[in-house]
Amino acid sequence: MSSWLQTIQQLPATRRLRKLQRAHRLPEPETETQSSPIADLTTPPAPPIVLNPQVACSPDTDIDVLWHIAQHVPQLRRWIVANPAADASLLEFISQAGGPGVRQALEVLLESLENNSDDE
Repeated sequence: MSSWLQTIQQLPATRRLRKLQRAHRLPEPETETQSSPIADLTTPPAPPIVLNPQVACSPDTDIDVLWHIAQHVPQLRRWIVANPAADASLLEFISQAGGPGVRQALEVLLESLENNSDDE
């Protein structure tokens, strides 16, 4: 065993930790906390995302939110079909799950894709 390691192992735990930090073997502890404390505990938190057609068809909506809508809000599935951020697996799920207006939305999407390929 190296003499450095023997020296470190003989030190008490707190001194050992400081010595390892000085030797740049351990990262410095973060002085700043990741979350900010709540200033006023009487104010309510921000409301959750309201799931509506605008959220479902917005390309800025996170894919996890789109999957949640597809799985839990059948009346909004047709709007996800119009979302350019919806990937093939999500559209496949929606086509299999169905819902109000899904078939017509998929028909419109497929027709628009056919028209785009005919134009080229």
